[in-house]
Amino acid sequence: MVQTVLLCMLALAASGIGTATGFGTSTIMMPIMVLFVPFPVALLFVGVIHLCGDVWKALLFKRGFDWRLLFAFGLPGIAASFVGASLSLQAQAFPFKRILGGFLIAYVGYLFLNREWALPRTSITAVCGGLLSGLFAGFFGVGGAVRGAFLSAFNLPKEVYIFTSGLIALFIDLTRVTRYVWGGTRFPGDILVALLLSIPISFAGAYLAKRFLTQLPQKYFRTFVGVFLALVGIKLLIWA
Repeated sequence: MVQTVLLCMLALAASGIGTATGFGTSTIMMPIMVLFVPFPVALLFVGVIHLCGDVWKALLFKRGFDWRLLFAFGLPGIAASFVGASLSLQAQAFPFKRILGGFLIAYVGYLFLNREWALPRTSITAVCGGLLSGLFAGFFGVGGAVRGAFLSAFNLPKEVYIFTSGLIALFIDLTRVTRYVWGGTRFPGDILVALLLSIPISFAGAYLAKRFLTQLPQKYFRTFVGVFLALVGIKLLIWA
């Protein structure tokens, strides 16, 4: 019972932060989940919550719909992530996540020094951003933070940023959750109960995040995302 309550609280917090920033759900949940359950079960549990979070973002921020950006950024990103994952399998010994951590910290530092900087929102830059973010995500294994870094470089309105990030992640998460189940991962009875309770609770976290973002002025949104990108970078640099 205590474990179920703790997992539900974890889903609430992770969903709220993951919705508000466009990334971070797995970063928050995985280190704690592995304390309770075997790693494959943790991956599936977090994958399902992450998938639900993608749906909540799409539902709650649907006014940020931008088909051109979604296709130009998302489709190349999904394809490039497979290429990046294949490349990473050939170089396991290299400290890739620490390199990514350093990149994220440097990137956030640049944004803070150049607050008005943004990539032009053209189809070409969107495709290039999608390819690079997908390649980095597959190569480094930290998809949300990399995608958030590149999307924030477009200095998008917050609704467009959250919706686009969520819908791109939806297709990726559908694939990986299906693969976990197909590979034989299953939930023990008590963890299944915790998951069934955590799904509606994760919606509550996403809704609270939307309320928070409604009150957050657009001019501070990229700074807010940048702070969390820096925190992820520090974590990767120190604890990767």
